[in-house]
Amino acid sequence: MLLAAAAAVLPAMAVPVSAAGVTSAGAAKRGQVSTYADASIMSPLVIAAGSDGAMWFTDDTTTFGGRDSIGRITTAGVATSYINRRMTDPNWITAGPDGALWFTNRSGPGPGSIGRITTAGVVTRYTNPTISDPLGIAAGPDGALWFTNYDNNSIGRITTAGVVTNYTGTGITEPREIVAGPDRALWFTNLGNNSIGRITAAGVVTDYTGTGISDPRGIAMGSDGALWFTNLGNNSIGRITAAGAITNYADPSMSHPLGIAAGPDGALWFTNEGNNSIGRITTAGVVTNYTGTGISYPWAIAAGPDGAMWFTNSGSGSIGRISTGVALPRPATHTSETPSVLFLALAAGVVGSAALLVWRRRVTQ
Repeated sequence: MLLAAAAAVLPAMAVPVSAAGVTSAGAAKRGQVSTYADASIMSPLVIAAGSDGAMWFTDDTTTFGGRDSIGRITTAGVATSYINRRMTDPNWITAGPDGALWFTNRSGPGPGSIGRITTAGVVTRYTNPTISDPLGIAAGPDGALWFTNYDNNSIGRITTAGVVTNYTGTGITEPREIVAGPDRALWFTNLGNNSIGRITAAGVVTDYTGTGISDPRGIAMGSDGALWFTNLGNNSIGRITAAGAITNYADPSMSHPLGIAAGPDGALWFTNEGNNSIGRITTAGVVTNYTGTGISYPWAIAAGPDGAMWFTNSGSGSIGRISTGVALPRPATHTSETPSVLFLALAAGVVGSAALLVWRRRVTQ
């Protein structure tokens, strides 16, 4: 079943924002942090790059007496908040092959649903009896979206037309985050049995266990063709090859690592919720830790269209940006929903200390 709605616009206002980043003609040196805060951003969770060259994020605000929303922020710091009754405990978000953003609703109606929001703010919700507390979601190599069902230990697949298929298999136990691998399969973390799962487009499931996997959370494909994941339970970063070989990396600076994503510099970047920092690990296992004003319980992280990494601060209700040392050309304004390689080229501007954040709140019925 699907329901759709369009957006209405409320007045916009500009507010000053403090930023710890350094302005330069090219890229800032690696590790420069900027923070964007506003009353419309309350409890941001997951962030992803959209086909329009902006960053999109889920904001689960019901805990604070607000309304759940999906946020959008440009690399220039212009933020928009979309509120819709079809957003219910939104958790993970990802860019789809259709140019829209797809997200998981952990509740309502029933045990959960899958949402879709266009870059113009039109929201659609898909329900199905097999969807149960969905968490992670990722675009698959088959043109569909794949997601984890935490409560019923299964993996779901939804086409861009809204057709849902459900897969179960040995080893799928409290699956959390999911990502496309180098082998045209989907890889996911299993919180319930401390393992890494793999599912093919045909639904064949393989489960991998190994020393060092402990409360695995985030997972991302690295520039080396391996899958990298965070181990919240033992404060480490794991790596698994497509053949199932597992390596574990620990460092004193790692503290409750959660989100992880590949950066344009070839390294993996991750959030340390336990000590309010951002970590970086090369594919050779060299770890660097970065701190900065405004980093507060960082949750998820993603590569942005400006060569930087963008992350959510669930503790301070803000969006963070950290430079990678890579400068990319600024993309032209892109408003079409057609998928574009433009945002994958990952683009430019370094935010200075006098940056302004402009926000628009949009309410959809």
